[in-house]
Amino acid sequence: MEERFFEQFIQCFFIAFGVLIGGTLIGGIGAFATGEAPFTGMARIARKLGIWAIVAAIGGTFDAIENLQKGFLEGPFIEVLKQGLLILSAMGGAKTAMIILEWLIQEDIT
Repeated sequence: MEERFFEQFIQCFFIAFGVLIGGTLIGGIGAFATGEAPFTGMARIARKLGIWAIVAAIGGTFDAIENLQKGFLEGPFIEVLKQGLLILSAMGGAKTAMIILEWLIQEDIT
């Protein structure tokens, strides 16, 4: 059981990281293709994509919220803690991607 949680924890980090980095880089190509400044477009896309990277990492459904509700109302507190750590991991992946993108485009994204 612990190995499964640790795998999910690492995967949440890298899914959020990958969604943000990949989406922003591909969006920059789209910005260039439409005549917009690529780095400005990348900064705009990264701002909009940040929350969706976290949502995608935790599953993109209401399972996370249902698990929190079950943990608070009828289940053990450890499930609430695990879900909170998964969300925290996804937030860490998104923040790491934002820092790398800020370094790459030399523009403040946050």
